[in-house]
Amino acid sequence: MTMQPASTEIASRIAAIVQELKDLEGPLLPILHGIQEEFGHVPHDVLPVIADGLNLSRAEVHGVVTFYHDFRAKPAGRHVLKLCQAEACQSMGSDAVAAKIKQLLGIGFHETTRDGSVTLEPVYCLGLCACSPSAMLDGEVIGRLDDEKIEEIVAEVRS
Repeated sequence: MTMQPASTEIASRIAAIVQELKDLEGPLLPILHGIQEEFGHVPHDVLPVIADGLNLSRAEVHGVVTFYHDFRAKPAGRHVLKLCQAEACQSMGSDAVAAKIKQLLGIGFHETTRDGSVTLEPVYCLGLCACSPSAMLDGEVIGRLDDEKIEEIVAEVRS
């Protein structure tokens, strides 16, 4: 994959975030979180700016960005729906929940609807094992998903 250089405006904002946080102990994660907060994602073309600012290789930065599932390479939709795929939720029907939501939204995991209304992501434990299957919509947890709750969720993210 060929990396295009970041635009001057974006690169200067990224450099400012790196400069602001680089003296922290273990600065890479806070920097990546700051970038994602600012831009809604971590653009692939800014990895060299981060690497240069921290005296790391591009591969090291890329490895961290791709290891952690919360960092996005593209902006998320207006809503982010995370469906638990851990064992407890699977034993209570999360595969059927995921299939129904994917069918209703017309997308798979790690995808965003064409209208930009929702991004669907798998997550591997929300800590609601006793309320399986569970999900998180825009940071709010939802337990005991059933057909009625699925329909409510889809209606909410489509509105």
